[in-house]
Amino acid sequence: MKLSREEVLHIARLARLGISDEEVERAREQLSNILENFEVLQSVDTDDVPPTAQSLTLQNVLREDKPCASFTREDILANAPQEDEDSFRVRAVLE
Repeated sequence: MKLSREEVLHIARLARLGISDEEVERAREQLSNILENFEVLQSVDTDDVPPTAQSLTLQNVLREDKPCASFTREDILANAPQEDEDSFRVRAVLE
């Protein structure tokens, strides 16, 4: 499906895009190519394919917790603009 220049300008206006004449031509070619690819996909028979939520099997991507050394109190408080004993001192944000 080839898009016309007017259709591309209409799409750009709907997307609130200001595009130049060169960009209109490039977008026309690219969008037409995308629509042609969808036409090919529409011709595929999917009647016997059950609906699926995921095309790939899901895997847990979490890693195992491994204890490690933490920062010392001095290292952490070294970044504090102000400290009060062993805590960060911050300006009150609530009355």
